[in-house]
Amino acid sequence: MAKYSKTAGNDVKRAVKKSEKGTLKSGKGGKVTSRKQAIAIGLSEARKKGKKVPKKATAKKAKKKS
Repeated sequence: MAKYSKTAGNDVKRAVKKSEKGTLKSGKGGKVTSRKQAIAIGLSEARKKGKKVPKKATAKKAKKKS
């Protein structure tokens, strides 16, 4: 089963295109230059809309892996 919904992918695609265009802003209003940051913003927006996106990794899980 897919981890992400197709519409969540569309949100990420839109955010990445906006960042390439130079119009995507971060939370504080600065321009987004990193592709990773653009993807994170797209996923965050998808979560807020209630689309199917896995939860963020918590510190506890990251600690167990190392």
